[in-house]
Order: sequence, then C-alpha cells, then structure tokens
Amino acid sequence: MTFANSVDIVAAFLCISWVGGFCTLIVIVIRTVHCSSLFGFNDIEAYCNSVQYQFNICCIGAGYVGGPTSCVIAYKCPDIRVTVVDRSEIKIQEWNSNNLPIYEPGLDKLVKQCRGRNLFFTTNAESAIQQAQLIFISVNTPTKTYGFGKGKAADLTHLEAAARLIASVSTESKIVVEKSTVPVRAAESISKILLSNPRPDGVTFQVLSNPEFLAEGTAIENLLEPDRILIGGEQTVEGQEAASKLVDIYLRWVPRDRILTINTWSSELSKLAANAFLAQRISNVNAISSICELTGADIREVAMAIGSDSRIGSKFLEASVGFGGSCFQKDILNLVYLCESLNLEECAEYWNQANFRLLHAFVFLKIILLNDWQRRRFAKNIIEKLFNTVHDKSVAILGFSFKKNTGDARYICRYLLDEGAKLNIYDPKVPKSAIFRDLRCSEYSDESNNESQIQVQIHDNAYSAAEGAHALVILTEWDEFKSLDYEVIYGLMMKPAFIFDGRVILDHQRLQSIGFIVHSIGLKLSEGDSHSTGNGLAELKLTNGICDLIENGQTLSQ
Repeated sequence: MTFANSVDIVAAFLCISWVGGFCTLIVIVIRTVHCSSLFGFNDIEAYCNSVQYQFNICCIGAGYVGGPTSCVIAYKCPDIRVTVVDRSEIKIQEWNSNNLPIYEPGLDKLVKQCRGRNLFFTTNAESAIQQAQLIFISVNTPTKTYGFGKGKAADLTHLEAAARLIASVSTESKIVVEKSTVPVRAAESISKILLSNPRPDGVTFQVLSNPEFLAEGTAIENLLEPDRILIGGEQTVEGQEAASKLVDIYLRWVPRDRILTINTWSSELSKLAANAFLAQRISNVNAISSICELTGADIREVAMAIGSDSRIGSKFLEASVGFGGSCFQKDILNLVYLCESLNLEECAEYWNQANFRLLHAFVFLKIILLNDWQRRRFAKNIIEKLFNTVHDKSVAILGFSFKKNTGDARYICRYLLDEGAKLNIYDPKVPKSAIFRDLRCSEYSDESNNESQIQVQIHDNAYSAAEGAHALVILTEWDEFKSLDYEVIYGLMMKPAFIFDGRVILDHQRLQSIGFIVHSIGLKLSEGDSHSTGNGLAELKLTNGICDLIENGQTLSQ
C-alpha cells in the first residue's frame, strides 16, 4: 500500500458523518478502491480486469467510427466492458488523455464518464480479442493507390489483418462485426480467413455487417438517437442467433422498430448506396448554385422551394464548395468498381426527362467529377478575382473543416497553396497538427515550428488571420464567423478587400456597404464581373444530353 493510498483511506474516514456514517464510509472506500491500487492492483485497468462483466466487446480501430461508437455503447451499457484497440500508440495515448484524437460535440463528456469504468483504450489487441465475445472491426478501408483496381477499389489490407489477428488468437467462439465501410461480400472474405485458419475444437465464428451512418459533427447525436440500426447476417439459425445478440445490445437505447435485420450483402450494399445518394444530392444543389451565380437566382430560395416538396425534403440542400470527409468519394468509387466488376453495361434512365442513358459507373463518376469541379471553380474564382494571381498574397482562411463541428481538412487550401498563396488559417476546433498533416506539410514539426517555409500560418482568432490579407475565405459555417466585427476586419486587410463566402452565411449587403468586394456560392452579387467564368475557369457543358466538365478545352470525364 502506497502513501497516496493511505492518504485516501484517512480522507475517507474524515468524511464520515455521524448520520449514516457507516454507509458513507463504505461508499467512499469502494470508490477509493476503484481508483487506486489498494489491493495490489497497479492501475485502474488492472483492477477492472478482475471485475466480472456481463459481456465483453472489443473494437479493433480507434478512429472516427470505432472510438465514438465504443464510447456510446459503454455509456448505455454499464455492465458491458468495451475495449478499444489500435496499433497506434500515439492515438491510444490521446484517447487516454484530455486531448482526444478527434473532435465531436459531446464525445469528451462520454469518454470522461466511462473511461476507466467499463471503457478502455489499449494497444494490447491480443488480450482484448481473447476476452471478447463480440468484436467490431472498425479499421480504415481507403481507396487503393496501387495495382489492380487503383483509384477505385477499396484497399482491404487493414481489414484482412484484423481478421487474421482474430483467427490467430481466438480460443473461444466469437461474433465478428464489420463496422468499417466495405465492398459487397467483404464479410465472405472475412469468414474465409476466420474459418480457414487452425482453431481449437468447437470454436466458431459468425460474421455480421453493422454499417455506421454517422455524419461528422453530429456523430454522438447520430449514435444516441439513430434513424436506424442496420444489422446484416447469414440467414441461418447460427447467423440469426448472432444477429439477435447484437440487437440486444442496441435495444438498451434504440426502439426495436428502428433496428433492421437483413442479409449480409444487402447491409453492405445499403451503406454504399446511402452515401452515393447523399453525395449525389449535394452535387445536385451545387450544380444548381452555379446556375444561380449566372442568372440572379438565389440558391437559398431555390433550396427552400425544392425542400418544401415532401418527396424531396430539406436536408442536404445547402450549397457549398463541395462535399468533404473521407467517405462519400471513397464509397462512390467503390460502387464504380463494383459496377465494372459485375459487367453492368447500362443502367435505367438516370433522369427520364433528359432522355439519355448512362453507364452505371459513369453516373457515379459524374458525382465525383462535379464535386471536384465545384471545389476548383471556387478556388479559381478566388484566383481570378485577385487579378489572376495569388502568388505571395496572403489569404485568410476561416474554417478548415468541411462543415461545422468536424475536423476534416479543405481541398481549397491545397489549390491555393499550389498557386503560391500564403495562407493564414483559423478554425476554432481543428488542431494545428491536423491542419498541417492534412495539408501534407511534412516539413512542419512542433519542435521546429518552421511554418514560414510552407506558406502556412495557424492563428488563434479570425482577426489575426485577416491582418494583411488580400482576401478572406469562409469555408466552414461556424456560428462565430457570422458575428465577427467585419468593420475591424476590413481595416486590417489589404485593399481592395475581398470576401469569398463558400457557405452562404454572411450578410453580403452589409459587407458591401463596409467596402468589401463580396463573392458567394450560389448568388449573383452586384459587382459587374462577379459571374465571369473566363480565364480558364471550369465550365459545365451539355453534350448529347450528358453534362461534361470542361476545363481549358479538356473533357475531365475522359
């Protein structure tokens, strides 16, 4: 027993009151035991290893999906031990600290409440897998950058490694759950790995699909109050029993009618299809926004009119500089590869009124091309308005995430850096290290703080970022950006002072009255040349009923 532990015990006795003193003592001592090594345990996790939980869950992968999902399960199921494992020691250290590796509203509160009680983060994957009855695989499945299927197919290296690790260390039967977004029939590959490796007699595996439907910025809300929970499994007695056990976990807080049980392949495809539908919706409204900028229509009014139709609804109708995050483009490319692999030559009419037919893969590729076009169109408009060059010019970037309450980096910044711009970036939530990492600034390090060589400065407020800037660019709809003192900002900037509103959140008339030259997504503003698409800007061109993306005479779809 250490001196610190003795102090804990003395403090416990001093807290006893004459009324109910004995009960108070018991409660305090129990709490002291839980948080110390009173009985010889070296740390909190060692103590909790001795506790008999009703059920043990292991999550392989401490990333954006695995971390928050595990936290919510631990929060809602205090009798279930949830252990999150990852091979990255730095990431695990961050999960065990007050500086979590990802930002999501409400996440830190859940972690603090559950960590050390029934939620643990460790690099000891073997031990966690052995103890678990149910294992989530929540690893990265990026698009392949090499070999066959390069640029489209999913790279399942990490998924395969996780399956092989489970097979090699399991001494009891397990339920293995795909949480990662995977190609259709990936569960079949996992099953082959699990069942082909030597295992003790009687050890069996059931593989389920349980895709996530999280939106960055609202992940905890999505997990606590999901629209639906999708569970795919084999249509066998064993498969249905495994699915039932996962259903029982979600029933702790999700109504039964929101938990859908279907076959494995339908579950895997549903995830890809859902993201494709959402990405297409964003690209649709962004395409309409470009028309608004040339005609005088207001994208906000058009979106309101469209969203009032009950068949369409109002969600995902905000014009922007393009969809971000890691999922939409990757999942669409996955669908492209799937269609090509299945030799699907034609699809039904994509848009009946347009009276044209497209290849399956071509439809999905157009969504990605249009999204990239929207990004480049916005970036090139900045360059054009700043007298066709941003070389050595300071540009203030307000917001580095693609939407508020997220931590994803911006492609716009990369385009401007490629043109030689000096970026002054401010985002209230995205960590400095994440900004440099996502801008691929490998020469930056916390030790050297050598920011000048890479033309990027990170600021702790919007006013500092705007000082000396030729232009101010809004890339995220953080609420604080709406209430900034733009008269002060105008005084800090070079003249003429430009504002580019990539989120349509500012009072443009007021900004113009201050003296700013304002340009916005989805709006034709008063400046005479605000709608020009000259100087090599990407344009939309209809050819044979198909919307081609043209830039400098080159068809991007080729």
